[in-house]
Amino acid sequence: MTKIIAVCCGLLLITLSSFSKKQSKKANLYPPISSYLKSVEKDFNKISDERKAALSKVAVYIKQNLKTENKASLVFICTHNSRRSQMAQLWSNAAANFYGIVGVESFSGGTEMTAFNYRAVKALTNAGFIITKKTEATNSNYEVKFSDDIAPVICFSKKYKDAPNPTSNFAAIMTCSSADKNCPIVSGSNARIAIPYEDPKEADGTPNEEAVYSERCRQIATEMMYIFSQVSKIK
Repeated sequence: MTKIIAVCCGLLLITLSSFSKKQSKKANLYPPISSYLKSVEKDFNKISDERKAALSKVAVYIKQNLKTENKASLVFICTHNSRRSQMAQLWSNAAANFYGIVGVESFSGGTEMTAFNYRAVKALTNAGFIITKKTEATNSNYEVKFSDDIAPVICFSKKYKDAPNPTSNFAAIMTCSSADKNCPIVSGSNARIAIPYEDPKEADGTPNEEAVYSERCRQIATEMMYIFSQVSKIK
């Protein structure tokens, strides 16, 4: 009987070890995405101390939830879920995989529902994401890929309470000052952290429209990378 128990325990340990290795396997990001993320790592020194303090709150939330729940859910929220929150969701996904941090799920939503803005889609595509429009509608669905090892992310505008977003035990990350001001309580969240970005919409229809969207895209990528770079450093 002792031998049987020992063998069973040994098999269990092997199984758990294999499962752990499988779960912690680092995804192979597409080369353009990987290169882009390596380049923004060099911009960490451009982030202000005040901004780093806010971003570090997100890192602490992730670390604590990974320790206690083995997962951490982030919902990036802005008013229309059309630009900044979509960018933050996708860069959060890519950054987590860049650093091999397993168990983080990133979502986005708005206080209103509009559409994933084509200018934001273009900026993300230029950065290396492969984005395919799957439906033709006012609020189209987009399939977004950044690795063949990871299932595509389906992006569309939605309210933060709408599926597939979690309804409890998540951090509400406020990415615009309007949503931060008008949504002081996010039901179901167990943390609320404001990291507002300037709206690239202000440049719509101007000669520097593409440059502004590119700048905002890079800023968000840099700060998502900073967050996940800190997760592994927290004890």
